[in-house]
This record gives sequence, structure tokens and C-alpha cells, in this order.
Amino acid sequence: MKTFVPKKDDIEKKWWVVDAEGRILGRLATEVATLLRGKNKPQFVTFLDTGDFVIVINAEKVSVTGKKLAQKKYYSHSQYPGGLRTDVLQDLLAKKPEEVIKKAVWGMIPKNKLGRAVYKKLKVYRGPEHPHQAQNPQEYKF
Repeated sequence: MKTFVPKKDDIEKKWWVVDAEGRILGRLATEVATLLRGKNKPQFVTFLDTGDFVIVINAEKVSVTGKKLAQKKYYSHSQYPGGLRTDVLQDLLAKKPEEVIKKAVWGMIPKNKLGRAVYKKLKVYRGPEHPHQAQNPQEYKF
């Protein structure tokens, strides 16, 4: 018996549209990360990019549970003294809702060369419109 390892040419990439309206942020991010990595496909291998392209629309209408809107914080540091910046989820959703979904998905994929390649296939848009009609994306049903 031999283990099947797909070649780069054998991997078929699809485009999916995921509607974030009314979806819980973490649950949405896990589904998107699974599609991006290709873990839902039978030819999945850990060392190749077997995943699909994902378009997330209505990012501003994503929901969270509990008191996360007021209590969840995102930290970034400029590497200078006193350079710590803190953003609360509620403010970040108002200013850049795309970043909230991108950060949640980034936390669920590997932090290496393959993870960065997978992350580039994620497209997130604030409203229901997106410029990827030419790729004939399919609606993803949860």
C-alpha cells in the first residue's frame, strides 16, 4: 500500500462566499479556517496548500456572545517604549470590521510559510458586495 500525496497540479481550488450576517465570530472563523486549509477535502495533507479561496461578506454584521463587545481587547506594540496600543472589539467593529474576522482566522492557521500562503486566499468585505464575480464563487452553507 502506498500513501497518496497530491501534486500541486492535482489540487482543485474553488471559490466560496460566506455570509457573516448573524454568525458568531469564533464559529465563523473556524469554518473559514477549515476551508482555507482544505481540511474538508479527502486529499488534505498537512504540508501542502490544498484549501480553497474564501470570500467573507457582511463582516460588519458578525456577532459575539457574552460581554466580549466591551471586554475583548486587541493588543499591538510598535516596539518603542510606551508603544502599546489597545483596541476594544466594539471600536474595532465600528472602524474596521474586516480586521476582526481576519484576526480571528489568523489565530486558527499555522504561523509559518504555509500559513501565510493560506491567509492570502482570504478576502473579507464590510458589506454584501465583492469584486470576485468572475471567479464564479459558490455560496457556502453551514
